Amino acid sequence: ERIHPFQDGNGRVGRLIMFKECLKYNIVPFIIEDNLKMFYYRGLKEWDNEKGYLTDTCLTAQDKYKAYLDYFRIRY
Repeated sequence: ERIHPFQDGNGRVGRLIMFKECLKYNIVPFIIEDNLKMFYYRGLKEWDNEKGYLTDTCLTAQDKYKAYLDYFRIRY
């Protein structure tokens, strides 16, 4: 999400690509909801110094997505 080829909507496009790549490689995808957005952006900003921050944020979001899948009895 650091590349901005469009005037607007770069974040949405980046998250869509990330979601699609998860599906492509059989990784349970995740959605960054509003309550994690601040942590997600901080993780992107701090990636060069602290990779764990973004990783932990994405794993937290992934756990929530897994809970949705479990609720609807969708195998992953």
